[in-house]
Amino acid sequence: MKTRIVLGIESSCDETAAALVTGDRVILAQRIASQDEAHRPYGGVVPEIAARAHAERLAPLIEATLADAGMTLDQVDAIAATAGPGLIGGVMVGLVTAKALAMASDKPLIAVNHLEGHALSPRLADAALEYPYLLLLVSGGHCQILLVEGVGQFRRLATTIDDALGEAFDKSAKVLGLGYPGGPALERLALEGNAKKVRLPRPLKGSDEPHFSFAGLKSAVLRAKQSGEHSDADIAASFQQAAIDCLVDRLTRALAKVGPINALVVAGGVAANKAIRGALEALAAKHGLPFIAPPLALCTDNAAMIAWAGMERLERGQSDPLDVAARPRWPLDPEAEVVRGAGVKA
Repeated sequence: MKTRIVLGIESSCDETAAALVTGDRVILAQRIASQDEAHRPYGGVVPEIAARAHAERLAPLIEATLADAGMTLDQVDAIAATAGPGLIGGVMVGLVTAKALAMASDKPLIAVNHLEGHALSPRLADAALEYPYLLLLVSGGHCQILLVEGVGQFRRLATTIDDALGEAFDKSAKVLGLGYPGGPALERLALEGNAKKVRLPRPLKGSDEPHFSFAGLKSAVLRAKQSGEHSDADIAASFQQAAIDCLVDRLTRALAKVGPINALVVAGGVAANKAIRGALEALAAKHGLPFIAPPLALCTDNAAMIAWAGMERLERGQSDPLDVAARPRWPLDPEAEVVRGAGVKA
């Protein structure tokens, strides 16, 4: 049987991306156009600028990706695109483009939840990873613990009641004058500091409540900086360690509540942080579990993960109508209880 190929399109935030992925987990080609330079003067992503950049770059990017693989659209078996959640202008650009390609080529359209792309990306990188597994999904917009039981089968065990961890990294980096994107810059600076120098809170650590909270930690970083008593490197290292302690504590609680699982998995942009990976690997070993994290290129927003999520659905006979709508919010577990906090990331 011929190995199927899916074209993936990602445009949910500030990365314009296209990729071709096969059913046997080969990334034939991938291109990503970053918008960091366009947003750097503003210290964060400007939705209007992002949407305009997606509209300008996506079509030639897809053409170049097909050319890289020596393929035409006729050789693709399905078109998968992020349909949410995300900045709605960018999501619409990618989804409308995917609809046009699917219609023109008479191929199935698969509308992918961006979060499911992250959640399934470890299975693209590791063929041995089987359901169910416990997933820590950490990014700029989300911080959740999910039991992944299958494609489209997610049970949310915890979420953030205010800021996501990636957001806390970026805002703390801004306080320290590290610019945008801040998360990687803060991680580099932390290598030069002493994580025990600055006393910072560990919100909800030890609590029976399952969720995360990082707003207080972020505010404590601001107070530490304003005090003038600490070096930026020590603040960065102390912040990163406090965040790690919160993650390990919340995951330890979740591991005690779930039944048998096959692995502890991390995904999302913050999963690229090496210190966090090391702490989670140690936690998994303590519980006798394999620890699986996708390669760094699959942690941040990319189209290969969208193509793979589309492939998983295609292989199960799933596709979507051409009138499927873009969604600014799209929880992986719509049945999860509503938690307190106005800043909840569903």
